[in-house]
Amino acid sequence: MTLRFASLGSGSGGNCLVAEVNGSRVLLDCGLSVAETERRLARLGLVPADVGGIIVTHEHDDHAGQAYAFAAEHRVPVWLTFGTRAALAEEGVHAGDVETRTIDGRTRFAIGDLEIEPYTVPHDAREPVQFVLSDGAFRLGVLTDIGTTTAHVEATLSRCDALVLECNHDLDLLWSGDYPKWLKERIAGPFGHLDNRSAGRLLAALDRSRLRHLIAAHLSQKNNRPELARAALAAAIGCEASWVGIATQDDGFGWRELR
Repeated sequence: MTLRFASLGSGSGGNCLVAEVNGSRVLLDCGLSVAETERRLARLGLVPADVGGIIVTHEHDDHAGQAYAFAAEHRVPVWLTFGTRAALAEEGVHAGDVETRTIDGRTRFAIGDLEIEPYTVPHDAREPVQFVLSDGAFRLGVLTDIGTTTAHVEATLSRCDALVLECNHDLDLLWSGDYPKWLKERIAGPFGHLDNRSAGRLLAALDRSRLRHLIAAHLSQKNNRPELARAALAAAIGCEASWVGIATQDDGFGWRELR
């Protein structure tokens, strides 16, 4: 089998990744508008009818804000934790007629031929998870919102064949920028987002013996630059900076394959 994946967009303006095995295809998060999600799926050669479901990491608008709307429009189920669904409801975002399925952060499940392993992360959300997706042979690890690494995260992401890893900000750019102090502290805090150097340290701690694809994701458009994220990850593992891919806000990244 072949595991293939691409990003529709990554950043504070909206996140969405698509992964597929055979005819099984899911969206991981849906923070772009329905129309924009449809447009970017078409850019990848897909139509909404190709999508078999949406898996949601947490309730923040750039990840879950359009999940129910897309699901209602195209009649697909949504998988999310109890805490994420409750937090969305408290914010006035209700599932309505959308089919929702509750997941546990410690229990694997399948959507068709896609095997999905949620794992818990420290982030300032109600019950956040991230995911490892697999076809049974290859593993794609996705980590886009986390304040600090943990032994559990590192064990889960070790021996992945592909990794989409948050490099949200450069600390110097963040602290010298014009964000208010409370926001800077939240972003750089233990339940916020990874800076480039912290992402590099996390990457260096993993078993990377199978790693074939590495993508820096969720880059801040104000507090980071692609060349800084690439350099940090490359330095951590001793590779050429050009080998590190970038998931951008406007373009995400194109199809990558594990076979």
